Amino acid sequence: MRASYNLVVEAMTRLTTVNGAFGAHVLAARLLDEGFDVELRGALNGPYSFNVGDMGRVDVYVPEDQVEEASYVMLVTEVENTLDDEPPRVQRWPSPRVIVAAVMLVAIVFTIARGLTVF
Repeated sequence: MRASYNLVVEAMTRLTTVNGAFGAHVLAARLLDEGFDVELRGALNGPYSFNVGDMGRVDVYVPEDQVEEASYVMLVTEVENTLDDEPPRVQRWPSPRVIVAAVMLVAIVFTIARGLTVF
């Protein structure tokens, strides 16, 4: 009995480049969850854990016919990440009581320091 393999080789196109294996795996998981075929190439599971420059470069590939839809998924992911961020906190001024107390404290210290000066 002889085994036969039906290999369908699809042309893969680079979708994006990510720095670091962790970010690449997160993006690949998101794309796989959406039903895309994903291939990661680059600095994955190497002995060095660099995530900057060319030493941390991981290219994310998808089949040619899925590039446009995968780009939309990446865009939606980026928008969701932006919207999930906490809004900046509004800086509030101290209450009037705190301001009055601080001014009075400075005036008392100034008066005492002035009285201690010897001419």
